[in-house]
Amino acid sequence: MATLPFEATAEGLRLRVRLTPSASRDGIGSVATDAEEVAWLTATVTSAPENGRANKALIKMLAKSWRLPKSIINVRSGATQRRKTLLIAGDGTALAAQLEHWLTQHAPG
Repeated sequence: MATLPFEATAEGLRLRVRLTPSASRDGIGSVATDAEEVAWLTATVTSAPENGRANKALIKMLAKSWRLPKSIINVRSGATQRRKTLLIAGDGTALAAQLEHWLTQHAPG
């Protein structure tokens, strides 16, 4: 995996997600690269993008999958867009290692 959709920061881990709301199932997909060579973690949720429901479903799904408290995951930008930047508060280096391991074990493609 050459390009990862996250980077460690002083606050924790900045994660780029491309979310598809109102999907047929909740799921974390693969890492996709856009035209600007920026990596995004793809994800789908069944919740509609109304009143922040899709964002809440995304945070709940990521927290459960990665065994992290929901309270440390926040949408930092793109709250009303498909492309979002999330911040996972904590030790960015340790979180990056945990997520990289999870991606190699679970993400398709």
